[in-house]
Amino acid sequence: MKPVVKLHDIHKTYQMGDIAVSVLKGVSMMVAQGEMVALMGASGSGKSTLMNILGCLDRPDSGSYWLDGEEVARLSADQRALLRNRKLGFVFQNFSLLPRTSALDNVAMPLLYASGHISERDSRQRAAEMLGRVGLEDRLNYEPSRLSGGQQQRVAIARALINHPSLLLADEPTGNLDSQTSKEVLEMIQQLNQKEGITIIMVTHDAMVAQHAGRRIHIHDGVIVDGDFGKISEISSPEAEDEHSMIEERKDT
Repeated sequence: MKPVVKLHDIHKTYQMGDIAVSVLKGVSMMVAQGEMVALMGASGSGKSTLMNILGCLDRPDSGSYWLDGEEVARLSADQRALLRNRKLGFVFQNFSLLPRTSALDNVAMPLLYASGHISERDSRQRAAEMLGRVGLEDRLNYEPSRLSGGQQQRVAIARALINHPSLLLADEPTGNLDSQTSKEVLEMIQQLNQKEGITIIMVTHDAMVAQHAGRRIHIHDGVIVDGDFGKISEISSPEAEDEHSMIEERKDT
């Protein structure tokens, strides 16, 4: 499987007054097409900064980031915005739905910014199909206030998938849900990955949530400490990636 995400030696430092705070210290990792990966770390570990870079909301001070084969680390803010709309879908802890807007129109919203003209009729039809995929075909015209927390998160997932992104980023997607609803939402995300092959990175501090992922990557003090694909030098070249794949195949036999 080709890598959808490939980071090499990512560094990020923030200036807090006169103090430079190093948040990411040489992060290298890969996520293959069709994988579901949990990115884990405690508060202050650097996982939110890493998520912002993965989501093209911020860019690193140094290092390289390839998203679906495109080098994006040095893109301008406008270029990153276009890329986000084309290749990324986001699911947030607080759902981030427009409050006085139907589920259908919430899901169709990203299509307004898509490249190429899509008619209103086609946009609404596509949004309805997406809501059907997450089990909300009978809630198309409901505003968020009339939906449960789990239903609102399903709307958010449908919206994240409307542009057929290369990568779905889920930031603590069950953080505002009760345990039973969390289980249902996680199972649905897992099915999207397993049955439809959607590549997913899920940020969480919860080990129970992370168990739904096929692989876990742990970040601590700005460094990947477990779950990466090997040493930084191994990630830097296609030849090393092939060698790593052969090693992994031997482990499985």
